Amino acid sequence: MLGVGLIGLGMIADTHVLAISSSSNCYLRGAFDSVPGKAEAFAAKNGGIAYDSLEAMLSDPEISIISITTPSGFHLEPALEAARHGKNLLIEKPIEVTYERARQIIDAARENGVLVSGVFQSRFQEAARIVKDAIDKGRFGRIVLADAYIKWYRSQEYYDSGAWRGTWKIDGGGALMNQGIHAIDLLQWFMGKAVSVSASTATLAHERIEVEDVGAAVVRFENGAIGVIEGTTGAYPGSPKRIEIHGTDGSAVLEEDSITEWSFRDSTEEDAEILRRFASASSAGGSNDPKAISYTGHLKEYEDFAEAIMTGRRPFITGEDAAESVRLIEGIYQSAKSGSSVAL
Repeated sequence: MLGVGLIGLGMIADTHVLAISSSSNCYLRGAFDSVPGKAEAFAAKNGGIAYDSLEAMLSDPEISIISITTPSGFHLEPALEAARHGKNLLIEKPIEVTYERARQIIDAARENGVLVSGVFQSRFQEAARIVKDAIDKGRFGRIVLADAYIKWYRSQEYYDSGAWRGTWKIDGGGALMNQGIHAIDLLQWFMGKAVSVSASTATLAHERIEVEDVGAAVVRFENGAIGVIEGTTGAYPGSPKRIEIHGTDGSAVLEEDSITEWSFRDSTEEDAEILRRFASASSAGGSNDPKAISYTGHLKEYEDFAEAIMTGRRPFITGEDAAESVRLIEGIYQSAKSGSSVAL
């Protein structure tokens, strides 16, 4: 069993605690937060050690994994310190708010011989893996369109609840970088690297935020396919995130953890069973409530990451994987600002 230390005790930390406590190969060793009293209250509720400093946590030899759940723009500094102390890093999305800052974390992990992974729990959903497997087997033929839709809702109170919310420096962006990044990560996992993007963004549904609450982009992938990304936090009441894959031999639609379309030229009995099993499995995810996120994907990611550390293999999601979505979203923002297509 590997000890886990949590840094940053906001809303998502509770999901991490549920995942860690259900894990077969890691346990919660303790927690630290820069806000006085937070770690003590957290430990009283969840157990473990309340560290009074980051150095005290990083000096604990029982900790193998540092899990960073601070606001996004505060990931870099504790990650660099943890890597220097020989701790493996599991970092909430986005891994950092710019690609350059994400690369600093990846380079530090490599230089200090530790593993780093980003939290993208949607990749562990069975439905998403079924779609990925069909793509890898060439069942779609030539993929021509691959789209991601994130039509979510967040209230004004959500943004007003923290001074860092809706800021470029700490949030890194809005509906795309914060809420849409899971769907964008899945899209890139399915399709491979994006090579160019043309985009437009706006702030239409909220006040007192610096970042976009709506954005749309046309993306060209390295394999030649074209895709559309649409994201917003202003679409009441919010819909499950949706990924569509369309090719010359088949089409599929993934909505959260359900598959609502699964049609192939060379259909099999297994295809009918996939539709039967997954057509009505969808949940709302975080479409209208950031607290309504299941911990099961986080659990699978913790178990995979701990196993990777113990066996010396790569984690299922590497730091490089986690940085790719940041690279694409940065390109979207650059295109929207310039009004021109951007090569990635």
